[in-house]
Amino acid sequence: MMKHTLLPALFALTTVSAGAQTPVAIENGAVRMSWNRSADGFKLGSLSVKRSGRWMELPHSDGQFTVLYAASKPSKQQETVYNAKGEAINFPESIYRYVIPLWKELTSPVQMNTAGEAMHFYPQNREEKQKGKNSQLFFSENDHVAMNVRWQADPAYASDITVTMQLTAKAAGYYSIATPTLATYPQDGFTWAGIPGYYQSNAVEKDFIRSAVYMQGIPDKPLIMRERAASTLSPFMEGKNGVTLAVTADPGMARDPWADTAKTQSVWRLGLSLMNRKGELTPTLYHPVLGEEGSFLQKGQTVSFSFRYTIQDADWYTVYKHAVNDIYRFPAFLRLKSTKRSLTNRILAMHRYVTNDSTSLWRTEAFNGMSIGAQAYLGGVYGSEKDAMKNSDYGAMWMLAAIMNDPVLKETRLPFARNFKLQQQTTAPGFFHGAAAGQYYLSKSKRFTEEWGPYVEPIGTTYYVLMDAGNILLFNPGDTAMKREVQIAADRLLNWMDSKGQWQVAYDHATQAPMFLETEDLRPTFYGLLIAYKILKQPRYLAAAKKGADWYIQHAVDQGRFLGVCGDTRFAPDFATAQSVQALLELFDVTGDEKYRAAAVKTAKMYTTSVYTHPIPTNTVKSVNGVDRMDWEISQAGLSFEHGGTFGSANHRGPILLASHAGMFVRMFTLTKDSLFLHMARAAALGRDAFVDEPTGVASYYWDVMNKGAGPYPHHAWWQIGWITDYLLAEAEMRSGGKVVFPRGFITPKVGPHQSYGFAPGRVNGVPANLMLRQGLLQCDNPYLDYYCALSTDGKKLFLILLNNSGNALQTALRIDYARIPVTPVDAKNIVPVKIAPYGIRIVKIGLRG
Repeated sequence: MMKHTLLPALFALTTVSAGAQTPVAIENGAVRMSWNRSADGFKLGSLSVKRSGRWMELPHSDGQFTVLYAASKPSKQQETVYNAKGEAINFPESIYRYVIPLWKELTSPVQMNTAGEAMHFYPQNREEKQKGKNSQLFFSENDHVAMNVRWQADPAYASDITVTMQLTAKAAGYYSIATPTLATYPQDGFTWAGIPGYYQSNAVEKDFIRSAVYMQGIPDKPLIMRERAASTLSPFMEGKNGVTLAVTADPGMARDPWADTAKTQSVWRLGLSLMNRKGELTPTLYHPVLGEEGSFLQKGQTVSFSFRYTIQDADWYTVYKHAVNDIYRFPAFLRLKSTKRSLTNRILAMHRYVTNDSTSLWRTEAFNGMSIGAQAYLGGVYGSEKDAMKNSDYGAMWMLAAIMNDPVLKETRLPFARNFKLQQQTTAPGFFHGAAAGQYYLSKSKRFTEEWGPYVEPIGTTYYVLMDAGNILLFNPGDTAMKREVQIAADRLLNWMDSKGQWQVAYDHATQAPMFLETEDLRPTFYGLLIAYKILKQPRYLAAAKKGADWYIQHAVDQGRFLGVCGDTRFAPDFATAQSVQALLELFDVTGDEKYRAAAVKTAKMYTTSVYTHPIPTNTVKSVNGVDRMDWEISQAGLSFEHGGTFGSANHRGPILLASHAGMFVRMFTLTKDSLFLHMARAAALGRDAFVDEPTGVASYYWDVMNKGAGPYPHHAWWQIGWITDYLLAEAEMRSGGKVVFPRGFITPKVGPHQSYGFAPGRVNGVPANLMLRQGLLQCDNPYLDYYCALSTDGKKLFLILLNNSGNALQTALRIDYARIPVTPVDAKNIVPVKIAPYGIRIVKIGLRG
């Protein structure tokens, strides 16, 4: 934590004359830097990286320092921003009440990087007594500041140079230290650049809305991003020469989102940019942030800033992983975690929750001669009078009913949810025939509507018709009405797709005119047509899915430009990006075309930057709503965004607990052997008791409300049942080397890529078996034991699929109540001892009498 101190300075320095013989250089195993003394001071004359045993000099090295200064606190009034035509931008529309404050922050002087005075200078002096080539100490001062700067070759990492900058104020005011400009890039001189949690792209984008709001392209202004939505504190730039330059803040430089007894998510201590104040492309950090906490100094007070440069002959992802794994020690988080209840225990608790009419807020209404059923939705919906209803995860609903053989679900939920789905589609002739009528049903006005306005999105048809109806048909393939729904929905998507494979973001419900023209539909809308092909087997749907995916790869994946599906944040990029990964993998499975798998891997790597990796979790005790919690229990590390960037909910609410991507990340680890995917999946899924409502097993949606359960979103329990099952079965398949595998259904709308199970037999050690779960069948006192069960299709074997979700060996005993299932064991052992290796699997086979 930064502290104000008085002189003396951190480093005692002596000066050296221009004629001194000591080389002004640093050399690490893979990086070499040297300074030349000029009339302006010490300039970085050479920056080289080792490639194939030889030094390669990088162009445009500089080394200039920048300090921002303001005598008075900078204004928070927004500035006027202009488009390419010189017209003032009026954005967003007044209806978007959640993001208007974020727009005002984005266009304020500090974030636009126009606040205060920028002092640019080179160090004037350096310490004479240097030993070897592993460090350099510089000193500079002007009328406002005295600066001590230490450059050090990191002995642990050959590509890293650590820097500590200490500023002493010579006049009272507000100060911000920028990281020195190590090297700059022309706008066509890089292949990939980004700030994790904000944007990543291969090009500069001059359109302010696209770049600064939708994170599509690198902004052409030196915007300063806030650490609250930065997933990893490491801006990076990969040059066309194949060398990546990144600057990473030392742990402790940024805000702690829950510093002691309350949320401190919006404290701003670290700024991140891909340009310096002059507008030159170069990864840049700022600390403290001008006008924010810690930036005001009295004369004689000091502030320090520590960080590191990584200069590596490697791609951006390699350097980004170095920051995550080595600097922020992300893998070590799993060693801190402990838990009080298993994930399977949560599924069983949520089963009780969703079958209880009161707790689940289940409702039925008469509509168009049908009784339709859904859960009450108490959040904001366009045109609602607190009468909205919604079903979230149809795949999970049909899955749980099947694997638990639950009569309550089968008789009092599924028939009415099916009717809801049949009525959710527009069947009247015309422009919207076959499209989804809306996510929500409003019982008072007896109509379906979208969440945030009277418009219709093509991806809404993929979501609320094709994904949901497709999952229903996996369980009930003879449902002819549902098949008809799939066909007319697929035909609607075909009709709306243009000749290039692109869709519009949305159409106005009244005029049918395209809306949101400032961006493109950079979402996996094509997936709906893949579902239609799998269900209906018509080649035209597969051909169209491929065309849509090809357009998507070229315009979204290859350029790092995505769009979200949440209307309340005006479609800021979100978990739809993770859905793209699974959709592309499925397209690869069907076509065998390698480009779809390659695009899936590329997108998955980008999606890792939607996962927080800071602050480093600790055992520090904090108070949360009057309850003592260790820091790691409430850590944001490992949790993903609903949406990040400048407009995302992550800015104020933090990340979410709904880890739909966890199963996909396990599958991605199986495919790539990249351990970051596996560590991120486990960090999200395991040891999150602090966010789980104990009676119901339902986790809160947003991080900042901690363990308040479903709140106004009771349908979220279905999503949680869905993603936890997907994660556990993905782990079982991976740990067993493919010996435990069950067919996966379709992705669910709209929270990410998890899929349904239970509609067809899988295989356990080569034996065909149906997935099964029962209340009270297995009991175990060890919360690290997760499980699923399977019954062989011939009825002669019961399999217990046991997972140890701990880094320690597990030894416990299972108590089995065979009365919970209609089978008789050959050898009725009611207690089964179990020993499983760390993060291991064990399959117990129990013979059954026919």
